[in-house]
Amino acid sequence: MHRARQHAETRTRERRHRLAHEAARLMAEGGIRDYHQAKLKAAHRLGIHDDASLPRNREIEAALREYQRLFLGEGQADALRLRRESAARALDFFAGFEPRLVGAVLDGTADANSPVQLQLFADDPDAVTRFLDEHGIPAEPRSRRLRMDRDRAEDVPVWVFGADGVSFDLTVLPRLALRQAPLSGVDERPMRRASAAQLRQLLAEDEIAGYERGTGTGR
Repeated sequence: MHRARQHAETRTRERRHRLAHEAARLMAEGGIRDYHQAKLKAAHRLGIHDDASLPRNREIEAALREYQRLFLGEGQADALRLRRESAARALDFFAGFEPRLVGAVLDGTADANSPVQLQLFADDPDAVTRFLDEHGIPAEPRSRRLRMDRDRAEDVPVWVFGADGVSFDLTVLPRLALRQAPLSGVDERPMRRASAAQLRQLLAEDEIAGYERGTGTGR
């Protein structure tokens, strides 16, 4: 009986691993941005339907990083750096709204299809609308449901636009949300966020790492 249970647990682990890697492949190749959607599509493709075999979002994120490293290499690194540089300019441009970078461009999983996701903070959400209008930026209005904490979710305004071949996704939040980040859809912990200064530090670290890779001086 103990051996049968061990065998079942091993099969479940193997299925989780296969599903995580298939979901990562779908995200990398198919442009799927949502972990839950990628997970369900992978389960359908592989014919795995038991909930115990569904990987956690963090497992998929780890598999996505591995896939990008193995199969996308410098192409993904170039796309990520381009978006981080675009994000740095955007953070300066929207400085009046105390912006923060979030999402794939910050965590390093962005590819050529990934938008630059920013959070802007204003107690008057129309202030962002006026700012975009004043600068002649044609942005499309949307909304997004965010979990502000463990007990509360809210629909918040989002603006989407493109510039210099890069897509931008602006979420507008009240200034109070600067104190506590909304919860991440990946692990339900407060979202990782970066200010302009923190992103510039990250870009400098990227440049050093790229130089070390190119000269073979990295350890």
